[in-house]
Amino acid sequence: MNGAEALLRTLVDGGVEVLFTNPGTTELHLVGALESVPELHGVLALFEGVVSGAADGYARIAGKPAATLLHLGPGLAYGLTNLHNSRRANSPVVNIVGDHATFHTAFDPPLNSDIAALAGWLRGPVRRPEDAAGAGPDAAAALAAVLEPPGHIATVIMPADVSWSDGGTAGAPVRSRPTPTVEQETITQVAETLQSGETTALVIGGPALREAGLLAAGRIAAATGARVFQELYSNRVERGAGLPAFSRLGFYPDQVLDQLHGARHVVVAGTKAPVSLFAYPDQPSLLVPEGAQTHVLAEVGQDAVAALIRLADLVAPDAAAPVTDPHRPALPTGALTVENWADVIAALLPERAIIIDESVSSGTALAAATAGAPRHDVLMQTGGAMGDGLPLAVGAAVAAPDRPVVALVADGCVMYTATALWTQVRERLNITNVILNNHGYAILRQEWGYFSKQPGSANPDTNPLFDLTNPQIDFVGLANAFGMPATRATTAEQLAEQFSAALNQPGPHLIDATIPPAA
Repeated sequence: MNGAEALLRTLVDGGVEVLFTNPGTTELHLVGALESVPELHGVLALFEGVVSGAADGYARIAGKPAATLLHLGPGLAYGLTNLHNSRRANSPVVNIVGDHATFHTAFDPPLNSDIAALAGWLRGPVRRPEDAAGAGPDAAAALAAVLEPPGHIATVIMPADVSWSDGGTAGAPVRSRPTPTVEQETITQVAETLQSGETTALVIGGPALREAGLLAAGRIAAATGARVFQELYSNRVERGAGLPAFSRLGFYPDQVLDQLHGARHVVVAGTKAPVSLFAYPDQPSLLVPEGAQTHVLAEVGQDAVAALIRLADLVAPDAAAPVTDPHRPALPTGALTVENWADVIAALLPERAIIIDESVSSGTALAAATAGAPRHDVLMQTGGAMGDGLPLAVGAAVAAPDRPVVALVADGCVMYTATALWTQVRERLNITNVILNNHGYAILRQEWGYFSKQPGSANPDTNPLFDLTNPQIDFVGLANAFGMPATRATTAEQLAEQFSAALNQPGPHLIDATIPPAA
C-alpha cells in the first residue's frame, strides 16, 4: 500500500464517503488511489472554490466530513474563500493538498509555496507526513480534529513522493470527544434572568436552529415573553410549517439595534453576541443595546440544543411552542419584482427541499414567504464571502440525492463560481438554479447609502463599478454552454411555469429570473 492509498483508506474507514477535487500533477497518485478505494466517491470540479464550497454543503447536509483534494499552494489559495465560509459554518472538512516531492522543493520550482502558512489561516491543524508510513496516522489525526466540536477544517499536505512510495498502512481511527454540555449553574442563572421580568432577547444559532432547538426556544418565548432571533448567518436552518419561525437578525447595525431595542438582557445560545458585518460611521460594532447585559447560555461548540431544552424545562415546563400553520402565498401575476419572485418559490416549493440562499439584496421577502411552506432546510454562506451558493448546492445534492435542491443565487455571486454548473451536469444533480438577475451589484448600492454623507461620496445609481449591464451576462447561454437546460423569466407566470417544469424533470436546470434592483 502506498502513502496515497493509506491516506484515502484511513478516511474511508473513518466514515468519509466523498472527495471533491480539482487535481494536478502532484496529486496524480492520490487520484490513482481512488481506484483501489472505491468506497470513496470522487467529484470533479473545474475550480477549487467550487471544490471547497461543495465540501461545505455536503458536510452541512450529510452531518459528516467531506474531503477535498487540491493542487499545491495555488490550488489551496483558490479554495480559501469558501473554506473561510466553511470555517465560519463549523463544517468538518479534511483538506488534502498535494506538494512537490520532498527532494524537489530544495530547487524552489515555480509552483513552490508555503502551503502550511496558507492552511494555517483556517485555524485548524496542519499535518505533513514525512513518509508513506506516516500518511495513515496523519489522516486519522486530521479526521479526529475536524470532528472536534463544533467542527473544524484540518489540512494534510502530501508530498508527491510520500504518495507514490510504498510502506503505508491505514491509520487507526482516533475518537473525538463528545460535544461539551453546559453547566447547570449557567442554565439556572439564565433562567433567573428570564424570570426577572426585564425585557430579554434570545439569539440562537448553529445546531439550535434545527427542530429540537427551535421548539425549545419557542417554549421559552411562550412562557417568559423573551423575543427570539436567529443569528444573521446560519450554517443550516430547519424551516416551514410545524416549526416556530423566528426573525433573522438584520444585516445593518441600525436594523439589529431596532430589533433588540428595549432589551435589558441578550442571551446567546450556539452563537456569539451580534456584531456588525462592517464598520459604519456613527454606528457601533457590538450590536447589544447600550446598558444591556449579555449572557452566554451555550458557547459555540457546546451542546446548545440540550441547554435550550433544559432551560425550557426549567422556565416553561407546561408551555408549548407556537408553530407556523401550513400556508402558501397565492401565485402572483405580472412582472417579476423583488417582492413577488419569493412568493412564486414559496407557492411551489416541494416537500423536503433544500434551499441555498445566496439571494443577497434580492432575498428580503424570502423568509416570510416560505415560513408556512412544507418543511425544508436553508443553507447560506456563513462567512460573508460571496460565491458560495452554487458550490453549496453541489455538495447538498451529492449528500442528499433524493431531495430537491433549489439554489437562489444573485447574479453577481454566480460569476465567482459559475463552473459549478458544469459539475452539476456531470454529476446529474437534481438542482434548480434560480438566478436573481438585477444586472448589478445592488448590495453595494445599498451599502453606499450608509456612507453617502461622507466626503468623496458618489451616486451609486450611476457608478459604473456597480453596474453589470456593460456587457449584460447571458446566463441562459452560459448554462447551455455547460450542457444545462436553461430558460429566462421576466414575469411571475413565466417563473412559476419554468420552476414547476424544472422541479419535475431530473437533473439540473437554470432559470434566469430578471428583476429590478431593491429600492
